[in-house]
Amino acid sequence: MITQPTINRQKFVATSDYYLIGSVLALISLGLIMIYSASIAIAESEYGEAGSFHYLTRHASYIIIGLIFGSIVFQIPTRMWRTFVPYLFLSGIILLILVLIPGIGREVNGSQRWISLVVVNFQPSELMKLLMILYVSDYVVRKSLYLNDLRRGFLPLWLVIGIVSVLLLREPDYGAFVVITSIAVVIMFLGGMSLRLFAGLASVLLIGLVLLVLFEPYRMDRIIAFMDPWADPFGKGYQLSHALIAFGRGEWFGVGLGGSVEKLFYLPEAHTDFLLAVFAEELGFVGVMVVMLLFACLLIRAYQIGRLAASLENYFSALVAQGIGIWLGLQALINMGVNMGVLPTKGLTLPLMSFGGSSIVVSCIALAILLRIDRENRQRIRGIAI
Repeated sequence: MITQPTINRQKFVATSDYYLIGSVLALISLGLIMIYSASIAIAESEYGEAGSFHYLTRHASYIIIGLIFGSIVFQIPTRMWRTFVPYLFLSGIILLILVLIPGIGREVNGSQRWISLVVVNFQPSELMKLLMILYVSDYVVRKSLYLNDLRRGFLPLWLVIGIVSVLLLREPDYGAFVVITSIAVVIMFLGGMSLRLFAGLASVLLIGLVLLVLFEPYRMDRIIAFMDPWADPFGKGYQLSHALIAFGRGEWFGVGLGGSVEKLFYLPEAHTDFLLAVFAEELGFVGVMVVMLLFACLLIRAYQIGRLAASLENYFSALVAQGIGIWLGLQALINMGVNMGVLPTKGLTLPLMSFGGSSIVVSCIALAILLRIDRENRQRIRGIAI
């Protein structure tokens, strides 16, 4: 039973959460600056000196598209998402199937994760992260009485999650698989799953992840490189060793914006998966701490928005809000861990900062839903009909 917290109505005079908006805008702005800095060398090599702004321009356009979609999504009441979530989730599964069909799905670096939209490539697994949050949140609320019943509550949901997982591993997109399954497990736990069942499920997933690594040589190679990147610094450990060099060069305050050496064709994926390493080199430990604090602010506000929604007995919105926070926080944590050599390479972007159209657009849509939940909370507290 959820206890009703004492609500200070003066806090909800404003129509939006400016701490959340401020942290998001700061992360997007820092990402835009760093993408230009990290990509200028590779852009000039690919498109000539006149094309040095190529990745900056494209990422800025993705942000604009994301903000446009976000502003539209912000107008949609959360009850509408719950009404249509089964159809949206089914559409997401169809997209994951389409991406595996030769001629429709586009292969890049050995992974078939993208669908060509002529001008840009779309990555369905990014959209599935948001759709999984919506679907599991709706399922948990509908089946709350049977959540700990294996036959009536637990297994039907995990059959669906299993289908999504198989499709993701066929691409393969191991990083998205880890994030999506983790999101589902945590939302179920927040929704009322027993601690014993949660611990058992977490153990099974951990064993499954280990088996996936053991049965795929390239994943095992990543683990070996992660354990000791200096054993093969020009081979399996090349990317991680150069990321660590970037962190080491940055020291406390960095070498200065634009002064990175590692981005000059030493560190692969400098403007995507390893953007934080370039950030650390140029802005140092202090800069990285600022990014961490901004993500922490985003995560805390998402949790608080969800908790308030739960206290107002809007349980679907509560789980969606906290699920969005879990997703962005977990993905940021994994990306940071990979960049720092704490976790094996996963191929996940740093949310709101790394270059990538699908990631930034879907993140903007998710944050628009989070802001909508916050607005509806405030309207309920002020007695405004939604």
